[in-house]
Amino acid sequence: MKINVVGGGLAGVEAAWKLANRNIPVTLYEGKPEVFSPAHHSPYLAELVCSNSLKSNDVYGNACGLLKEEMRLLGSLTMEAAKVSRVPAGGALAVDRDSFSAYITEKIQAHPLITLERKKIDCIPEDGICVLATGPLTQGALAEEISSLLGALHFYDASAPIVSAESIDWDKTFIADRYGKGSGDYVNCSMNKEEYEAFWNALVTAERATLRDFEKREIFDGCMPVEIMASRGMDTLRFGMLKPVGLYDREGKRPYAVLQLRKEDSAGSSYNLVGFQTNLKFGEQKRVFSMIPALRNAEFLRYGVMHRNTYLPAGSLRSDFSCKKRENLYFAGQITGVEGYVESAMSGLLTGIHIARRLEGLPPLTLDNTTVCGALSSYIAAEHTDFQPMNANYGILTPLNERDKAEKKRKMGVRALEAIRQTGESI
Repeated sequence: MKINVVGGGLAGVEAAWKLANRNIPVTLYEGKPEVFSPAHHSPYLAELVCSNSLKSNDVYGNACGLLKEEMRLLGSLTMEAAKVSRVPAGGALAVDRDSFSAYITEKIQAHPLITLERKKIDCIPEDGICVLATGPLTQGALAEEISSLLGALHFYDASAPIVSAESIDWDKTFIADRYGKGSGDYVNCSMNKEEYEAFWNALVTAERATLRDFEKREIFDGCMPVEIMASRGMDTLRFGMLKPVGLYDREGKRPYAVLQLRKEDSAGSSYNLVGFQTNLKFGEQKRVFSMIPALRNAEFLRYGVMHRNTYLPAGSLRSDFSCKKRENLYFAGQITGVEGYVESAMSGLLTGIHIARRLEGLPPLTLDNTTVCGALSSYIAAEHTDFQPMNANYGILTPLNERDKAEKKRKMGVRALEAIRQTGESI
């Protein structure tokens, strides 16, 4: 049976890679470079657009760290690429974006059972099995066909600016990881009380980019713009992305507020403003963010922008990511209602496994809510009355009766990885 995977993002390449490695030929369609979405710029597959961070790498203390380990056991191409393109980021898994995407592109192009077609797909292929992994910016005729079949919802998220390393005032920074956990991978930009309050006032009154009527929807909390967060109160940022706890400057003092910068590439030539997703106009970003002392003369290599994101209505899919209304149609990636790079890749990986087992005559893969993979799969298949995209988190896992939080997370991790190993799919 012919297998078509539409979309060469993280989810699409994971699905194609898993199927091909099970000796199942796949045709992978990618619209770039014929057409680019508003957020994409690189011709590579699996382009990372909002951040270079794949979040925490703590397997036994963070749900996304646990998810990544589950994916490693299941043979994830994303995790393989992240390993070879990793850049220092303390306890987080961050990558050099170009190296990461180039590695995946080379792997896909070299696989003898994957045919990569660089062309835009405007309708759902009906010959054989189709995996739609067209991402959160699905648009045009294809989006209309999906909406006609299932209906569609939208939410909006934002990406953070990137500044040139040589334009940072390094005398007004200090290198440290929170609570000393890590190897000094974050650049910390301090503000005293007066500086912070001036910055906050400028931020909450700054001019934002105009949204069209259909764009004026609730912004998903996981990617909330910094100016929206700041508008909730003067100290909100100091308890969020600018919190100073666990950090001490060169004089051993805790600052009033701290912006952290993280390397955007392995050479350290550019830095990402951590947590500063924004919808401010470009000129306003330059004016307001330059009020932070270390960024007085910052050169902005990329300004923050907002992206339109599309996901399916709740209950459209089964837990194997197949469409309830069309037998041979599967969805993968953020369009399913998972949120985040790692979660998106996970959905593609599982979709590939589910289809492979179906074609091989094997019983369906069963993953319950003791695993992050299984819990996210269950979440997207549930009939929610107020559906919102979901990140990896412990709240969706089957609970354990353990009072100590750290020990509970550790036990959840042990339980999850053992469950993945018992599926027979782990490598």
